Amino acid sequence: MKKWEQLTPEQQAEVERQVQLFGRGAVEIVPEDAFKQKIIDAVATGKPLNVKLGLDPSAPDIHVGHTVVLHKLRQFQEMGHHVQLLIGDFTGRIGDPSGKSETRKQLTEEDVKRNAETYQKQIYKILDPEKTQLFYNSEWLSPLNFADVLQLAGKMTVARMLERDDFAKRYTTGLPIHIHEFFYPLMQGYDSVALKSDIELGGTDQKFNLLMGRMLQKEYGEPAQAAMMMPLLEGLDGVNKMSKSLGNYIGIDEEPNQIYGKAMSVPDELMLKYFGLATDLPDDELTKLKEGLTDGTVHPRDAKMQLAFTFVRMFHGIDAAKQAEAHFVTVFQQRALPTDIEEKTLARTELEEGKIRIVKLLVALGMQSSNGEARRSIQGGAVKINEEKLFDPNGEVAVADGDIIQVGKRQFVKLAIR
Repeated sequence: MKKWEQLTPEQQAEVERQVQLFGRGAVEIVPEDAFKQKIIDAVATGKPLNVKLGLDPSAPDIHVGHTVVLHKLRQFQEMGHHVQLLIGDFTGRIGDPSGKSETRKQLTEEDVKRNAETYQKQIYKILDPEKTQLFYNSEWLSPLNFADVLQLAGKMTVARMLERDDFAKRYTTGLPIHIHEFFYPLMQGYDSVALKSDIELGGTDQKFNLLMGRMLQKEYGEPAQAAMMMPLLEGLDGVNKMSKSLGNYIGIDEEPNQIYGKAMSVPDELMLKYFGLATDLPDDELTKLKEGLTDGTVHPRDAKMQLAFTFVRMFHGIDAAKQAEAHFVTVFQQRALPTDIEEKTLARTELEEGKIRIVKLLVALGMQSSNGEARRSIQGGAVKINEEKLFDPNGEVAVADGDIIQVGKRQFVKLAIR
């Protein structure tokens, strides 16, 4: 193990550069001193670090929220480190209980295999396949006999397992916890033992599982990995974690026009977070964009169009991004919507500093018959203004002459403020 003082000035500068780069955007690194020491050893010896990410193949379609950790992995690749991409084909048959209030349905071997193949096709839109080592944890978990499993189980206590939020909540509320669910974090931790991982990445909801790997490596006499937790990205509703089940996601394998249109629905207050965590925009351009939004020289809609263009370019290429942008400008900005959109007037007195509650707007325009109906439409993702989907039934929106209000697929109104 190399000491800081033994490094040349050039090596010290490289260590600081990598520590700063990798730490940017991370919520927590455990422990930070060990993480830095691993970078020191790698720089001093020229031996790359093994950086692990485990993927649960129960939901194979990757969305922008998943890419937060993938972009961080790409940074490790660009610095010459080895990325260990682990498909949990064995653990996937149990299902990760993290954040779950009930036992997850176990997948069949065929389900896992099919989902894993989909993952591979999508994941290399961000990672460099030439610098990615792909593993399946059935390789070392399937051969374990019952004695091996008992030995692994002996490394952990029930009390420690119940420190997990999801298990603790289910236990205190009387909801069932099946014994096989305790084995998920044990098996994920054992993956780190098998791969001799130096660093493991995951979302903040994976902290317990990541630290399990660190603990088991110590139990098996190996150097303990550092755990890096990345933030969870809010979805298009601006509230909940991006999730396919909630419908608030942007899938990286969706059609270019669909990705572009969805990106235009990102809440203004989340734009910079999306840029910083889920795109490849350089830091200097991100700083310039932030300054422009702050001083008003960059309009939020222009920034959002840049975000939409960037997503399509990253996932489908520059030509597809140009075509998606042209489509959006033609169809939405130039209002190439239904040609017979009815114009309805809203009294200026209904506005307060140019804003109005969304529910009130829909009822005032006669697009919804009651506040309750308006709320349900908003919560169901059926309401858009200028193609930006609205999700907050208690929210306000700034409106102007010519805005296109849409409810569902067929109800359109062009707004006139008098």
